[in-house]
Amino acid sequence: MQNLSTKKKIIRISLVALTIALFLLLVYFILVWTGLWEKLNSVEKLKDMILSLGIWGRITFVILQFLQVTFIPLPSPIIIMAGSLIYGPLQAGLLSLAGILLGSTFAFFLGRTYGKRLVSFMVGEKLQKKWTKNLTECRYSFFLMMLLPFFPDDILCLVAGLTDMSTSFFMFTQFITRPIGIFAVSFLTSGEIIPFESWGLVVWGIILVLSFTLIYLSTKYNKQIENFIKRLFNKNKDVKNVKK
Repeated sequence: MQNLSTKKKIIRISLVALTIALFLLLVYFILVWTGLWEKLNSVEKLKDMILSLGIWGRITFVILQFLQVTFIPLPSPIIIMAGSLIYGPLQAGLLSLAGILLGSTFAFFLGRTYGKRLVSFMVGEKLQKKWTKNLTECRYSFFLMMLLPFFPDDILCLVAGLTDMSTSFFMFTQFITRPIGIFAVSFLTSGEIIPFESWGLVVWGIILVLSFTLIYLSTKYNKQIENFIKRLFNKNKDVKNVKK
């Protein structure tokens, strides 16, 4: 009975992987055939494409953000920047937030429902093992990883579904960290707050240095950070229990 159950599970995962592969292949050929693939890596070309869609532009924008989290390796900052040029930072941020939150949730449940085989198929076995190990050992640091730039957010969402991370903790992390990152990119890259000239270049340099420094420190001291967050979390939980 156990062998039969295992076979059914393997067949089900294989069918899902095949379906996703065919879907990705179809989407890729459509993008190449329509000439959209080249536009997706250029802010100006992507802006022109979305503008040409008229009232469907906003829906397309949300779909692009959903796809870049789940199936297609599109650069999210480029999509957000293009949206800021078209709709302004606030509206682009809200549209991006809708697509990315939907995509993140979907990715999490893909990992949770279909397991390691599917995630390995989508991101590669090496990355799957690396980030599964990191999130298993440093679950609370997931919050910091999602907040800081240059971490593979989309892979982390898929892999989080493989760990014992609760759905409530995952969703809490997404609803806190995603808006911060998205609106930071949307407003900062619009040039309205920090210009891309004169004193603005100095500020951008400082931001980049600080970002890389934080990433280095969070990677090197991830276990210490994890223990600190655990102690903080447990302390707050103890205070709540005492009040009750």
